[in-house]
Amino acid sequence: MNNFLGQLSSLVLRLGLLLAALIFLASLLFAAGLVLVLWLLRALWAKLTGKPVQPWTFKMHRSGLWQKAYGSAAPGSNRSKASMDVIDAEVTDVTDVTDVREKRP
Repeated sequence: MNNFLGQLSSLVLRLGLLLAALIFLASLLFAAGLVLVLWLLRALWAKLTGKPVQPWTFKMHRSGLWQKAYGSAAPGSNRSKASMDVIDAEVTDVTDVTDVREKRP
């Protein structure tokens, strides 16, 4: 009797997990289909109005993330002083290459 109840509860648990996985998969497919339909409607509207279809993108400002991570240094630390210094570098033209020889195999 104990073995039967153990097998039955194991079967019910497996069926429940399978049902939960199927519901999760169906919700992912539904969300992807909804995004696809919205994108297609947006592209159709752009074609009807004669505007170019713009991709869905978002802009990420890396400098803001950098400042958030490293910009909170103490006022007396070397890091905050070094960030205030500006170094001028001389720009050289690297497109004029004269010391390259052609190698033949």
